Amino acid sequence: MTRTDLSDIYRDYIACLNEQDWPKLGQFVHDEAIHNGRRIGLSGYREMLEKDFEEIPDLYFNIQMLVSDPPYIASRLGFDCTPRGTFLGLDVNGKRVSFAENVFYEFRGEKIVQVWSVIDKAAIEAQLDGFRA
Repeated sequence: MTRTDLSDIYRDYIACLNEQDWPKLGQFVHDEAIHNGRRIGLSGYREMLEKDFEEIPDLYFNIQMLVSDPPYIASRLGFDCTPRGTFLGLDVNGKRVSFAENVFYEFRGEKIVQVWSVIDKAAIEAQLDGFRA
């Protein structure tokens, strides 16, 4: 698979997430998917995403940076959203916050088999501190 092919597949995957087209998720995520070292499979992956959208109704994945080196993708995703209640252990309670997620994906064929993800929690904490000031 070429870099361009993998990038196109990834962009289609992100579109699938933004459309919340859960029946189509299996086209992009392997049945044995691993997320941050935990084998959650396709069903666990879908549950994780559905929960994210339930807790953050205006969630939208914005690709800020994308590097393709098959079978890997590295991406920086930007978010500007209003999580309900607690998010990452922080009392956000509907305040608008902006943050990034740095994520690496390993593909097997055209499907994501492994994901390593880190969310910039410090950026959210700094914004919440600004709301308190």
